[in-house]
Amino acid sequence: MLSRVADSLYWMSRYLERAEHTARVLGTQLNLMLEQGPKSSDRRWLRVLASLGHTGPFADDSDPFALAQAHALRQITGGIGFARENARQVREQISSEMWEQLNRLFHEVKRLESAGLWKSQPLDFLAVILESSHLVQGVTDSTMNHGEGWQFIQVGRFIERAAAIARLLDIYFHEFPAGQPMDSGEHMEWIGLLRSCTAFEAYCKVYTADLRPERVAEFLLLNSEFPHSVRFAADRMQNSLEAINQAAASRRSPRVAKIAGRLSAGLMFTPLEEVVVGLAEFFADIQQQCARIHVAIHEVYITYSIEAAIEV
Repeated sequence: MLSRVADSLYWMSRYLERAEHTARVLGTQLNLMLEQGPKSSDRRWLRVLASLGHTGPFADDSDPFALAQAHALRQITGGIGFARENARQVREQISSEMWEQLNRLFHEVKRLESAGLWKSQPLDFLAVILESSHLVQGVTDSTMNHGEGWQFIQVGRFIERAAAIARLLDIYFHEFPAGQPMDSGEHMEWIGLLRSCTAFEAYCKVYTADLRPERVAEFLLLNSEFPHSVRFAADRMQNSLEAINQAAASRRSPRVAKIAGRLSAGLMFTPLEEVVVGLAEFFADIQQQCARIHVAIHEVYITYSIEAAIEV
């Protein structure tokens, strides 16, 4: 596969996953505004900004709620726009149904934003993003050959998901350390975290409604069956990279799958007791490993030298 094609498919998937994650986090927090007290409002929106990658600094008179809305809108519309542009560059590699759905999402978002739905009914606006993003992913899986190109799409989706979930967990456990008594406000915050990962109902099926931060960490980090856990994402990433390695038949490419394999193995064999002792370091390590996998993918498949390409 041409490096530019692999790059476009990878980034198309990452940007779409980022837009969907942002819409879900913001929608969850908007719903929780009905349950929060005025004192917790600014803290919550600063936490949202941090979880979405905003690094500040903030002016003393800045409004965290307005900043979070503006940052999220840029991330959603920008992500969908970049995803569409990357798909446009490789239209011959994706299905017509996939292109039509992604193109429709791009124009629908522009239309709704121009019509003022973002300001008047932000939850309706976000619902369109979530539903359409799921449609794009479903159409992709249903209409594309599950070959090398599809595998790059999976890598993009799951590397973005693993890093985003790890960052979200890091922010929450920094503000609400495990092992401390929870009041009703904190209880709602943990429910909000689970809902931000579409995990509340799935968590309750495993642990009932007994909400404990340690169990939230175990579920979102180590569960091998839930699609929005870090381990699930790491396993799928490793599987796709191994498939790409087999298709590429290159002596250099196995190292990418090996880096992903270390992440997957760490999540598979590290007991919860060890994770809880050093949660901040564990979350940081996941994000660093995702960054290393990203760099390795580009070095091996995207920006490799001519000498590497003609190796036999």
